[in-house]
Amino acid sequence: MQKTRLITGGIAALAAIGLLSACSNPTAPDAGTDEGAASSDTIVVSSANFPESEIIGNLYAEALKDAGFTVETQFNIGSREAYIPALSDGSIDLIPDYTGNLLIFLDPEADTSDAETINTGLTAALEAEGLTGLTPAEAEDKDAVVVTKETAEKWNLTTIADLAAHNAEITYGAPAEFQERPQGLPGLKANYGVEPSAFTPIADGGGPATVDALVSGQVQVANIFTTSPAIVENDLVVLEDPKNNFPAQQVVPVGNTEKLTPEVAEVIDAISAQLTTDELIALNTRVSGEEKVEPTKAATDWLTEKGLLGA
Repeated sequence: MQKTRLITGGIAALAAIGLLSACSNPTAPDAGTDEGAASSDTIVVSSANFPESEIIGNLYAEALKDAGFTVETQFNIGSREAYIPALSDGSIDLIPDYTGNLLIFLDPEADTSDAETINTGLTAALEAEGLTGLTPAEAEDKDAVVVTKETAEKWNLTTIADLAAHNAEITYGAPAEFQERPQGLPGLKANYGVEPSAFTPIADGGGPATVDALVSGQVQVANIFTTSPAIVENDLVVLEDPKNNFPAQQVVPVGNTEKLTPEVAEVIDAISAQLTTDELIALNTRVSGEEKVEPTKAATDWLTEKGLLGA
């Protein structure tokens, strides 16, 4: 796991301070609400359209409310094609993202060879959009090429490259944008010669519908994130990616620069400082596993356990 790096200079000191200033700030907005139209003082927290993003969005929203900020939530608004413009025009103010894929989205030619290079490049790419990234968490969730155990054994699959011999037999399941993004089908073709004969767009970001399609045989290969509890629960196989088609993917809070004040940054950075990959898997398991806990409760329980509520 790569050590976390700062996306934005000057925020590191704030992360070390923790929640104190946000909790004692006499000018912080009143306690949050999810209702009504957003005012200039309201922080609109959003998420992409898959469960993990909503969980992390709830971490941000609940901590900000507890610190005295007025908060509205607009979860599950879609992919980067939808939410990056929404951040830029002020429709939303804060959303969790992932460092490598976000950088590629903003700059398809960017160097994504390692986490530090990604984070440095992301700073400039976000600034060009009028956006800011806070401190990335240690937690990382990468795209993965996933097959069933039966398919892996039948085709003797270990790495993504092994799929190329079976292109004519593959239907690939992933979000629609996977067909065009550089690290999606174009990257699999360029790096490994993998060209599926068919593609099935599935809009839940590697969630239950994607898993069901894979397990039932509707698709033979699927894009599922590495922190998904479904991988272990369904005995699925993640194919190795030796050419790093999928870059480092640390969780990074991204927002409208005007709204990410130092007080807001303190609250969010305190979350990132404690969010590890194992913690993220555990949160996903509570929400998407057998327990089926609501994302808001999972987030509130985690924040309480970590001492980030009522500070």
